[in-house]
Amino acid sequence: MTIVQSYPLAVFLIVITMICWGSWANTQKLASKEWSFPLFYWDYTIGVMLFSAALGLTLGSSGAEGQGFIANLQQANSDMLMSAIIAGVIFNIANLLLVAAIDIAGMAVAFPVAIGLALVLGVVDNYIKRPVGDPTFIFAGVALVTLAIILNAIAYKRMQANQESDSSQGIGKGLGISIAAGILMGFFYGFIAKTLPADFAVPEAGLLTPYTAVFVFSIGVFLSSFIFNTFFMYKPISGGDPVSFGDYLSKGSPKLHMIGILGGVIWCIGLSLNMIASGSAGPAISYGLGQGATMVAAAWGVFVWKEFAAAPKGTNKLIWMMFISFIVGLSLIIVAKG
Repeated sequence: MTIVQSYPLAVFLIVITMICWGSWANTQKLASKEWSFPLFYWDYTIGVMLFSAALGLTLGSSGAEGQGFIANLQQANSDMLMSAIIAGVIFNIANLLLVAAIDIAGMAVAFPVAIGLALVLGVVDNYIKRPVGDPTFIFAGVALVTLAIILNAIAYKRMQANQESDSSQGIGKGLGISIAAGILMGFFYGFIAKTLPADFAVPEAGLLTPYTAVFVFSIGVFLSSFIFNTFFMYKPISGGDPVSFGDYLSKGSPKLHMIGILGGVIWCIGLSLNMIASGSAGPAISYGLGQGATMVAAAWGVFVWKEFAAAPKGTNKLIWMMFISFIVGLSLIIVAKG
């Protein structure tokens, strides 16, 4: 399989992860103009699974080092397979809540609150399990990320309070769903990271290569969608009318389906590169830098989608303080764990 040995290259791949994870939701914003997010989400999960399989059969099956995709899948320990599937299930319900929050509150709110909270929980959880790094830098960074989440919530409340009551779906609803998504999102990474060997070139028996782990993870995402996404179809928590599988088959144009699949491919590129790079950079740095996606998504929401255009005077200061707090906090966490 193809392995990354260079640390600078690994960091470059994680930066691409950050961009992918922060940008895929633009496809949802585009698709939501014509149909609801549960219908978009089916194509998204298909995109994740198709790309993970294609990558496993190409880069995961080439190269002289490590173990090929099919061979690794055949020898995988059942506990490791289950751990990757559980990661997919946890991520899936968290991501569905995140997509619902984006539908209600926009990218500039849902991402900083949900993924920021996931970053805080993930860092604390990882430090408790394996206390590596300077705790002063780590928890100072966590404090600044927490401050960024609070500033973003305040800015959102100011904007909602300034709008007509019939144009808002409720201040608490968007924030509440974002918080629930963040709590769940903070724990999926550990389940998939534990399946990877310390040395990708010489994997221990039973463990998964990054390519296999991502593919099995995608199966967990797709299969659990028949439970979670079906619920969102018939009981939409973001408002709007219920939809059915018939709507997916009859109302979706080829363009809409391709937009959803593209969203899944973009997100899966991010996870795949993150897993591949973690062999050289380490899971801690891969996770921490990858969560910079929050600022990428917030930038899309603020500067491209103009989600705070109707906010009252003074809100822009809060938004800039949020950006600065998040960037400095993320930098401290990466430095501490590096």
